[in-house]
Amino acid sequence: MKAKRFKTKVAGLDHPDLVDFKPSLNMWQRALRHIRQDRATVGAILVIVVLAAICMAAPLIDEVFQVDPITQDLRNNYAPMFSKGHPFGTDELGRDHLSRLLYGGQVSLSIAFAAAFLAIGIGIAVGAFAGFYGGLLDDFIMWFVTTWNSIPSLFLLILITSLLSPSPLTLVLILGITGWTGTTRLVRGQTYSIKEREYVIAARAVGASNLRIMFLHIVPNILSLIIVDLSLTLGALILAESALSFLGFGVRAPTATWGNMLNGGLDYARRAQHLVFIPGFLITMTVFCFFLLGDGLRDAFDPKIAD
Repeated sequence: MKAKRFKTKVAGLDHPDLVDFKPSLNMWQRALRHIRQDRATVGAILVIVVLAAICMAAPLIDEVFQVDPITQDLRNNYAPMFSKGHPFGTDELGRDHLSRLLYGGQVSLSIAFAAAFLAIGIGIAVGAFAGFYGGLLDDFIMWFVTTWNSIPSLFLLILITSLLSPSPLTLVLILGITGWTGTTRLVRGQTYSIKEREYVIAARAVGASNLRIMFLHIVPNILSLIIVDLSLTLGALILAESALSFLGFGVRAPTATWGNMLNGGLDYARRAQHLVFIPGFLITMTVFCFFLLGDGLRDAFDPKIAD
């Protein structure tokens, strides 16, 4: 982005000497400039956007190839990749694998996004209250967070999902309610460092309520860190949902997700390798891109690096 050049007279001089200077960029402009120059981050964004768009366009793709994720054709099961009418082959029941991958991607990505926003929302609220009020409330919240984090997350999720047999909506609630502690620690620490700054004191002096100060003055000033945390949380939740579905504790068949498709394909791995390779590749690539995006955003919002 080319910065516009402005000219101004040098103060204290009798003749109109002119000097050029570039206007300083704000944090968001610096971050955008850094992201544009970071090929890895741009590539990760493109992969995520394209993959999500293709999954959302599953009904249109089904019309083009005249397939659907439900219809079974036992005479054409285990069809290899690039078969006529089935670009990604078929599964053990003769169902089109591409169609199931796209609809499974819809479910996996939707669960991850919904659960991530729920977890981030809870984490922001709890962390802001803990950091702003401090004292006994902060001690209790941090004791709970530390105790909660001491429990292995996968074992905890397996225990909860084995009792509930979750649907996609239930799994969103489970992942969201159990995944907020990291955001809470981040927001609490930043709130502690911001709540005594001049603009917060000024807002308190003019009669702003505590809720207004927390969510209109403090939280917007740590939005960049929250965005980075969101991208990393998305990758972690896609991995968690896939792991639960792979182990049989997530979304159950006939609803397709990448995790349960990978689990189902293991029994037929020798006969139809594409049933294992493609879901595993999509999970790995998606999680890697979200982590790569989070790392790129962290660098972009770091003033030492972005400048």
